[in-house]
Amino acid sequence: MTQDEWERGIARADLCRFLAACYYQPGPEFAEEKMFDSMRAAASRVAPDFEERVRRMGDAFMTEDREALLVDYTRLFLGPVDTLAKPYGSAWLGGQQALMQDSTVAVEQLYEEGGFEIDEGFHELPDHVAAELEFLYLLIFRDTDAQRNGDLESANMMTALRQRFLAEHLGAWIGPFSNAVESGAQTGFYRELAALAARFVTQEANADRH
Repeated sequence: MTQDEWERGIARADLCRFLAACYYQPGPEFAEEKMFDSMRAAASRVAPDFEERVRRMGDAFMTEDREALLVDYTRLFLGPVDTLAKPYGSAWLGGQQALMQDSTVAVEQLYEEGGFEIDEGFHELPDHVAAELEFLYLLIFRDTDAQRNGDLESANMMTALRQRFLAEHLGAWIGPFSNAVESGAQTGFYRELAALAARFVTQEANADRH
């Protein structure tokens, strides 16, 4: 693996981690920690149009009223009634917008296979979009790290697990979920986030196998 390939792999992992963070409740720490600057730096190594979307996301977050962002977040993802875009894989894979179905159990099994443990402070269902993106981040990072160290067996295992996860879970529902977010969002931040997340996951699902 060349230095450039390694840096791009780390950038993919970082961008995925930042996308996951954006699906948590919006707070001032997004701006205080200069998350969007770091996110743009990662996106620039992944795809030029990704960097532009991150720029628009950051601009929207900084200019839109914090209360408006929180209201939009609540409308889109929490409800309490008529939630516009339920952020759970089972809501989109189950066929009837129900939660905690077989798909939830299946994704937990993949988490276990990949050595992914959800933090005790995470009080959402295991197939929440943030959790699935964090799992994808871990798979990309471990794949890149294994390749860097010449451990092709581990790299191939991570690649195979990532492709299964994207084919059966996140990649299978990120499209309709993101469409629901884009059509229902009242803030530019969430429209840009949904579009970027969908494009990033699609790119990962179509990435060349090694």
